[in-house]
Order: sequence, then structure tokens, then C-alpha cells
Amino acid sequence: MILFLYQFRLYLQQEKENFVTKTRTYHMAKSENIHPVFDKILNREHKEQLISQKGITIWMTGLSGSGKTTVAIGLERKLHALGILTQVLDGDNVRTGINNNLGFSETDRHENIRRIAEVSKLFINCGIVTINCFVSPTIAMRQAAREIIGSKNFVEVYVNASLNVCEKRDVKGLYAKARKGEIKNFTGIDAPFEAPIKPEIIAETGKLTVEETVDYVFGQVISRIKPTE
Repeated sequence: MILFLYQFRLYLQQEKENFVTKTRTYHMAKSENIHPVFDKILNREHKEQLISQKGITIWMTGLSGSGKTTVAIGLERKLHALGILTQVLDGDNVRTGINNNLGFSETDRHENIRRIAEVSKLFINCGIVTINCFVSPTIAMRQAAREIIGSKNFVEVYVNASLNVCEKRDVKGLYAKARKGEIKNFTGIDAPFEAPIKPEIIAETGKLTVEETVDYVFGQVISRIKPTE
């Protein structure tokens, strides 16, 4: 029995060493097969010149029901009328596509925001204006997104409406379900929302109409997209 245990221990040690060796070999091969071509492809300036606009990310944060997507749709239409190329990203079109494997745990929420920021960065490098509509409830999440995208390309818009106003709207019935305990960790009910400290723009959707809000945000961002010569 002692001999068997000794041999089994040697076997496990050998398997561990084999696993480590294979893992190192895999990572070395993977790194050797990645060949960046950033110095060969057309850069951001070429593409911005082609479409005559500057790429930025307009990051709208706020409680569910505050009006983020509604304002984004209005803003996109207003920019489109001027010939500005845009892309709206929100939970519905992201979580049914690139992030359809993520849930709503703390880890998955952070990964959701990280991927969105990386996608936004790619759009920016093509000169496209990305309008993002995500609760992104913590300052840390939004700061991480800002760091990925780059502060000079990141316009944080705090879409501000009180919890009471958002609950009254509740077009998706999410607050009602959260109050009943059917949805856990819902921002504003049993999970916190950290309001931005110094956002570039504050959109008071609890006080202004949709049209007034869209016009206000448009006025704040247009010079970043179409800078005067």
C-alpha cells in the first residue's frame, strides 16, 4: 500500500508538470502567432477625414427609466440629419449579441461594460460617434470605460431623473418586479447607483421634455464632433 501511494504521488506530480509545460507551450505559441498590424492599416485621422467628423463616445448613465435610450434615439436622429455617422449601443442590442453569454452578477456586469468600451474604441477609431446607454451604476465601472476609450474621447452624460420619476414611468415593469422580489440586485431598489461626480453633461430628464433634453445634449456635443475650422 505504501509503495502504491508513493507511485501514485509520483504520477500526480508528473501530470502536474506535464500540464504546466503544455500551458506554457500554448501561451508561447499563441503569443508568437499574434502579429499586430496597427502600423500598416489606415489610422483614425484618415477615416475621420473621409467622413468629415470626429469619433467620440457619448456615455449615458442613469437609472433604468431615466430616459437614456429615448434621448439617444433623438440625438442620433438629430446628428443623422447633419450627415453624422453614429451607432447607438444599449442593453437590448448588446446583450442579444456580443454579450449574450453574460448574466447580471457583479463580475458579469463589469465584463459587460469592459466589452462595450472596447467596441466603442473600435468605432471611435473609424470616426464614428457611439452613443452608449447603460445604467453602469458605479463610478468604478464608468472610470474603467473611460480609461479604455480615452478621456478625450469620452463624454459622460448623467441622465438625471429621480427614482420616483423612474418608477412612475416603469415602461418595462422592472421596478414593479424588483419591488416584489422577482428581480434581484436591481439598481435603485436593492442595488446602489453612484451618481457621477463631475460628468461632462447633466441631462435633467426629470424636469425637461425629451425634445428639450435632446437639444441640450446636442448643443453640448456637436462642437466635439464637427469642430469649427
